[in-house]
Amino acid sequence: METLVQECVKALQENKTILYPTDTVWGLGCDATNTAAVSKIYTLKNRVASKSLIILVDSITMLQDYITDIPKVALDILEKATKPTTIIYKNPKGLATNVVAEDNTVGIRIPNDVFCKKLISEFGKPIVSTSANISGAPTPQTFSEISPAILHSVDYIVNLHHDKINDTSSTILRITDTDKIEVIRA
Repeated sequence: METLVQECVKALQENKTILYPTDTVWGLGCDATNTAAVSKIYTLKNRVASKSLIILVDSITMLQDYITDIPKVALDILEKATKPTTIIYKNPKGLATNVVAEDNTVGIRIPNDVFCKKLISEFGKPIVSTSANISGAPTPQTFSEISPAILHSVDYIVNLHHDKINDTSSTILRITDTDKIEVIRA
């Protein structure tokens, strides 16, 4: 796994796109702090740039580098979550402008997957995590279901868990100004 992590880190440092197994589904990723790399993901997915992307960080410490004010309720949720949970945060900093939604929010998840955590930790910055499909097409549940258009367009494919079957997307939550939890996707 160490060699795969290092190859992925090299691709990310070169502003390339990657296809990798996440804690949820097979994902497309890139350096979440680089606008040009993020633009490649939108092009690859044929997705409108006004639709934001989910970001992965390796820890609460890294989350604090990109979100100034993390609500206590978010920390409580992260501590108690039993499935992958993405939280939409306000006023991110240091991320590519095209990963931030028009309302100045961004969805961020801390994966509980050994490969993802190691990759993000070694890279030292957050990475994009969006499903490996053309926008509007079904999310692939296995590597074999990934569209040839994606496979031929991505810069680097992680050769790990090709037999992994996972149809679980993350729960997406938004915390309101009054610290109420709004479920965007269960």
